[in-house]
Amino acid sequence: MSETPTTRPAPKQRTYRKNQFLFALIGKMKLWPSRKGILHGIRTMEIAGDHAVITTHCGRTFTVRDSRTSRASRWLRNKIFADPCPICAIPEWKLKKYQGTVFRKKSGAILRAEGGGQ
Repeated sequence: MSETPTTRPAPKQRTYRKNQFLFALIGKMKLWPSRKGILHGIRTMEIAGDHAVITTHCGRTFTVRDSRTSRASRWLRNKIFADPCPICAIPEWKLKKYQGTVFRKKSGAILRAEGGGQ
């Protein structure tokens, strides 16, 4: 019996609109780029108006404001990060999925925030 190697289909490319609110991006990706360039995994996000309290898997807690043009929004859209956090232990499949995501100005899915944004 000859076994034919089964090949998986190519990973699907996800396309989103470019100028999304930060809470919509974070709610979809569950990733946070720190100022030092380390990519953290998000455990919880509690939204209260245009602010949210974010807790990462490594135990850090901070407050962020919903914005389309913030540093975190730009870094998530442009995929700017140095390394994933070793404590958060972001899985390899999630990093590949994140790298395969494309943001376009005129086409793509519009993300809806669960409680914040518009």
